[in-house]
Amino acid sequence: MDVIEFLIDENSTMLEAMKQLDKIAKKVLFVVKNDCLVGAITDGDIRRWILRKGNLKAKVKDIANYNPKYLLENEKSHAKNYMKKNSIEALPIVNKEHSITSIVFWDDSKIEKKGSLDIPIIIMAGGLGTRLYPYTKILPKPLIPIGEIPIVEHIMNRFHLYGSTQFYLVVNHKKNMIKAYFSEIERTYNVSYIDENKPLGTGGGLSLLKGKIKSTFILSNCDILIEEDYGKIYDYHKKEKNLITMICSLKNIQIPYGVIEIGENGEIESMKEKPELSFFTNTGMYIVEPKVIEELKDDMSIGFPDIIELYKSQGEKVGIYPISENSWLDMGQLDEMEEMRRRLE
Repeated sequence: MDVIEFLIDENSTMLEAMKQLDKIAKKVLFVVKNDCLVGAITDGDIRRWILRKGNLKAKVKDIANYNPKYLLENEKSHAKNYMKKNSIEALPIVNKEHSITSIVFWDDSKIEKKGSLDIPIIIMAGGLGTRLYPYTKILPKPLIPIGEIPIVEHIMNRFHLYGSTQFYLVVNHKKNMIKAYFSEIERTYNVSYIDENKPLGTGGGLSLLKGKIKSTFILSNCDILIEEDYGKIYDYHKKEKNLITMICSLKNIQIPYGVIEIGENGEIESMKEKPELSFFTNTGMYIVEPKVIEELKDDMSIGFPDIIELYKSQGEKVGIYPISENSWLDMGQLDEMEEMRRRLE
């Protein structure tokens, strides 16, 4: 990659920074003013800003760290030691004019994203998957292949990478096929099946786990993959003392039409040509405290977002953990499934 792809002007918007971070698939951009290094902005800086302010219209200069780490060109040979000492993965090298001439990256291949997040993972795997017909005429949605393995195995493998070893699959539609699949593959984690005899929604099925879950757990849909640091999400949930933390992804949608706002007397008040809307949306993954399971009514069909609304109305603490648009892979619809295949393959 060219150095210029890692540079961003301080007057750029936060949304532009997030898009650029997604594009380069790294965690940091270097902020420049008149072609000189003045700061750095990371995905963590942006996340903290969103959680603190909730303002999507911020500028890079509102968020950036204006005391960036860097080395001069004649110090470049010390870059790896300097990076290790300061726990940074990217280091700009600047000339006497303070312009960035190169960037040194830590060898990512030597940094394995493994952790010790050994908490229960509950995956809702009982839906009909009607939006993915005709695939689901033959296979249950969790077993639809993305590359060489089914989507649910991708999900479980990623959790396993972070240390999770106990998985609970709430199954219903074509459940015997799901059970048969996992009985035949080699795995180093445990899978338990929770039989849902009638559809109970994305939340109601949790009532079937009463007495089985004693700790904080992760709840996930079976058709999404979150490419984030699960350990950081869990730590944030615990630090904030949330009952539930919803993982939310930024979504950018461009309206393909000119939008007209009408004032009084039918006059045109403003015109916006193909405006872009930016907002956060529920990904279908949550960090949840076990009391949620114990307080559910038996045999009641309810969506998990409805459970969240109930707890919010009772004054319980429910928070969000924001991630970028590129960190959320969703195969809920056919076009999105093809994009997931392209990314994972």
